Amino acid sequence: MKIHEYQAKELLAQYGVPVPKGILLNERDTIPDDIRFPCVVKAQIHSGGRGKAGGVRLVNSTDGLNKTAGELFGTRLVTRQTGPEGRTVHKLLLTPAERIKKEYYLGLMPDFENSGLLILASACGGMEIEQIAEEQPDLIFRQPVSLQIGLCDYHVRQLMENVGMSSSLFGQMRTILKGMVRLFLEKDCSMEEINPLSETEDGRIHITDAKITFDDNGCLRHPELMSLMDPFEEDEKELKAKEAGLNYISLSGAIGCMVNGAGLAMATMDMLEGYGGHPANFLDVGGSATEERIKKAFEILLSDEQVRVILVNIFGGIIRCDIVARGILGAAKDLDVKIPVIVRLEGTDAEEGRRLLRESGLLVIPAENMSDAVKKAVDMEVSRIEYFD
Repeated sequence: MKIHEYQAKELLAQYGVPVPKGILLNERDTIPDDIRFPCVVKAQIHSGGRGKAGGVRLVNSTDGLNKTAGELFGTRLVTRQTGPEGRTVHKLLLTPAERIKKEYYLGLMPDFENSGLLILASACGGMEIEQIAEEQPDLIFRQPVSLQIGLCDYHVRQLMENVGMSSSLFGQMRTILKGMVRLFLEKDCSMEEINPLSETEDGRIHITDAKITFDDNGCLRHPELMSLMDPFEEDEKELKAKEAGLNYISLSGAIGCMVNGAGLAMATMDMLEGYGGHPANFLDVGGSATEERIKKAFEILLSDEQVRVILVNIFGGIIRCDIVARGILGAAKDLDVKIPVIVRLEGTDAEEGRRLLRESGLLVIPAENMSDAVKKAVDMEVSRIEYFD
């Protein structure tokens, strides 16, 4: 789960990180009279690269602020991370403008290789870390941190030395990193990022921008985090799937996938790509799917206008294939499905499920095995065949 910059800064402040006080503006808010200028106006969307897209601006007066707010509210910012559809701006964060001497990158993520944490740092602040890693990977300093030992002073000193930061900033950096580590562990984060982490001309560390994402699997332990979710920033299909107990992620292809089990779902997508196809989503209905949940999965798949073919790939272990078949047939009838539906059923009560599909009289296309199902889906995606009742 992602949150906005202003929310990330509020959380960091709760953990002792010295974050500059900002003012949040919603679309209908009146601009306060006590704002100090110059200030920076920052569009709040779930994306990096906002500055390049025109979503971060320096203003020097109330008139300038009113003009900038009018231009940003309601506009769609298109960045490298949003895709061509962009994100609509509904909130603005006003922060004090600072005289910046140097900018750094600072991040924290899981270290799966060593079963700990990994601090990332670079003297190339302000750039996207993916771009640095791709173009100049040697400019990224990586510091593993053991969960048993925790963050030590020597970690901080090594980091500062490797990015060329003055030793006079050691106390501030230690406070920042200790707060980041504690927040990461206590809130089940999957990533924390301060970019840029700025050194001001008067020798202070300034948290210019912040980003935090949480591990969805840990959110049940932190119900307070759910209030931070912004429905404007969430994919509507993903929200509906979450409400129905489905695991769904939107992708860019034209083959809608409904699979049970994350491993089988990923294998299905890999095979689709191998045969030249392109999945429109990751959708795991789980091992205890009901007919109603199968129908809801179809509703979500059909709500995606780019989907031209539906591929159902079920291996019945806990889930029974006859229940899946009834759910598919119910969805096909009730939702007036007009695109090809290829179904591969294997496992518990698979023969009964296949019989139900064969005798239904509906245009549901059976597949002999996983490879056959994928090939048929790719062929139909390419040829753009449509089936009508």
